[in-house]
Amino acid sequence: MLDLRVYRAAFVPALLALVVVAFSFGNGERADRTTLPSDAFDGDRATATLRELADRYPDRRPGGRGDEALARRVAATFRATGMRTSSRRFEAQTIDGSRELTTVVGVRPGNVSARRVVVLAHRDAAEPGSRAALSSTAALLELAQVYSGRAVRKTLVLVSTSGGSGGNAGAQEFAVDPRGPVEGVLVLGDLAGRVVRSPQVVPWSNRQGIGSLKLQRTVESAVRSEGGLRPRPPTWAAQWARLAVPLTTSEQGEVLGEELPAMLLSVSGERGPGASSAVDAARFERYGRAALRTISSLDARRRGSALQPRESIAGARNVLPGWSVTLLAGTLLLPVLVGAVDGFARARRRRQPVLRWLAWVALCAVPFLLAAAVALLFALTGLLPAAPDAPVAAGTIPLGAGGVACLAVMALVFAAAWARGRRLLAGALGVPRPPTSPGEAPGAAAAATLVLAAVGLVAWLVNPFAAALLVGGLHLWMLAVAPEVRMRRPVAALAVVAGLRPGVLLVVYFARAFGLGPLEVPWEALLLVAGGQVGAGPLIAWAVLLGALMCVAHIVATQRRLRDAPGPKVTRGPKRYAGPGSLGGTKSALRR
Repeated sequence: MLDLRVYRAAFVPALLALVVVAFSFGNGERADRTTLPSDAFDGDRATATLRELADRYPDRRPGGRGDEALARRVAATFRATGMRTSSRRFEAQTIDGSRELTTVVGVRPGNVSARRVVVLAHRDAAEPGSRAALSSTAALLELAQVYSGRAVRKTLVLVSTSGGSGGNAGAQEFAVDPRGPVEGVLVLGDLAGRVVRSPQVVPWSNRQGIGSLKLQRTVESAVRSEGGLRPRPPTWAAQWARLAVPLTTSEQGEVLGEELPAMLLSVSGERGPGASSAVDAARFERYGRAALRTISSLDARRRGSALQPRESIAGARNVLPGWSVTLLAGTLLLPVLVGAVDGFARARRRRQPVLRWLAWVALCAVPFLLAAAVALLFALTGLLPAAPDAPVAAGTIPLGAGGVACLAVMALVFAAAWARGRRLLAGALGVPRPPTSPGEAPGAAAAATLVLAAVGLVAWLVNPFAAALLVGGLHLWMLAVAPEVRMRRPVAALAVVAGLRPGVLLVVYFARAFGLGPLEVPWEALLLVAGGQVGAGPLIAWAVLLGALMCVAHIVATQRRLRDAPGPKVTRGPKRYAGPGSLGGTKSALRR
């Protein structure tokens, strides 16, 4: 029930939007710099501290004895350097379940401003040893030594957290209440590992938006200034993926989620180093000095524009603003919305049972919702080993036999709900059976297309970057089931599969970023749902989208010939014809 003329006309605003977008590119922001030398960071002393800590505290599971003993050591060092030191204890979800964690905070008041320059590092580790991961704590202690005899304009805050091995509970607890206005947060990750992953300056967030471009370039400039290091900034594709699906395994994601300016500095990127990763003393010195240079730049920064999270995509020189993506995605979505609403109205006028078909589409979302409910039930009953509030890197929470069993139960529940549950529920509610003939297809297609368009509209209102990834698929799926297009079944099936390509590429990107294998991808999705990282709204939207897509696939698979579907009723004769039927079926007045 698609009027192709109306559908094509709805593309006119998109052409105008393309012209506007072409002229919307802006210049990127410049980095803040400092003239203060960074050689006060003693690489040899920091490396010696790192070795000592690794030998004395090899086992540092979050909330464990080693973690707590190291917290006391950090607090003692802060006090010895003259910092105002305090400790916070709180309960949080970690890779070992619910644990009591400690955050140690050292404060050196500023001479000019009460605004805070925060340096944050976690001290726990998922596996014994993990020397490279411990380099952030060693760097934090070295910075405390450096600033014991150095004046600061703004208040310097050094924060040692726990839970960073998975879930980032300590960073989240601090970000909720930083106890004062924050100029910027530098999160220290692996500063000494030999494994290098890009980007080393990580701006990702666990909520909408990514880190400030000015802060990102400030940290990148500091890294380049030390020994000719060349950090690779995130690509356009990576930025788009993180804006569409905001997920990250590192601590700056939780800080940015509280709308504080934050950036991670890590040799091995957001994933962090492995437990057996070797330590490079020369690299530790260079990245430690880059951290010190960043702190000096933030301390010397004059009040200007806030370093707030952004919703734009930055290249080497140009920046694509978020509003232009919103405009372009909206105008490209418009033909789908117009075609879906018009097709739904046409189906109603031709007495197709479209309301009942809408119920059929909604019923197809139920198995996906049941699978998500099972994941939440696993977390509530303690069947999962842990369910942190944030994504975790590969291997942090091992899949194991228990994880395989949980995935198998979810798959069985979904299969049973799809094969039998839908039929029982359909019979109880009076929902029609799935369409099995071309005559039933137009009404079902109109209902499925309308639901897909509605999901696209909601996605555009909430997250235009996610909606932009859906736009191509929405067009292809609508055309695949439209009787007027008359696609053959293989071509329609190919269109349905082609519309899935952005989603598949998104899954592949995050699997590579988090280091996930094929079986670990559904395991990570299960942990995200069970830990509450995916809220109720997104869960329902995903379930409805996937359910409607299954309806589209069913319509395509069951139609032998779309050309056999009843065509539109002709109410006019040929062009320039004024005989019977030209006025919509009026009988001829000529005498016979």
